[in-house]
Amino acid sequence: MTMKPKYKTKQREILLSYLKQTPGKHITAGDVCEYFKEQGTPIGQATVYRQLESLVDEGLVNKYSIDANSPACFEFMGEETHEGKEVCFHAKCEECGKLIHLHCEEILHIRDHLFADHGFMLDSKRTVFYGICEECRAAKA
Repeated sequence: MTMKPKYKTKQREILLSYLKQTPGKHITAGDVCEYFKEQGTPIGQATVYRQLESLVDEGLVNKYSIDANSPACFEFMGEETHEGKEVCFHAKCEECGKLIHLHCEEILHIRDHLFADHGFMLDSKRTVFYGICEECRAAKA
């Protein structure tokens, strides 16, 4: 559901400015607070959460809740959605916690099979594959 912003505050503007610098990255509210603290512009955690949720409601930011043990992460979308892609699945590294976008035609076949043969509609924004990323595998080798 996309809606117009309720308030145009200084905190909202500096948060939007920061988010525009992080396209394609997944960040947590804690990451945002830490960034502004390091910049000498601390913003209260409640304000960050409130502003992020407002931006989610407006369709400018996507929110991902990966599992019960991880904080929600956010991704700035602006006017585009996942670099113009309609569908995006995710992979999460069980070692370092990195969240990776998967724009993969093969996964679409699984989605289509689940729907056609099982009547199950997969939510691509909430589908996460778990494993170990390339960097963590290389570090173990």
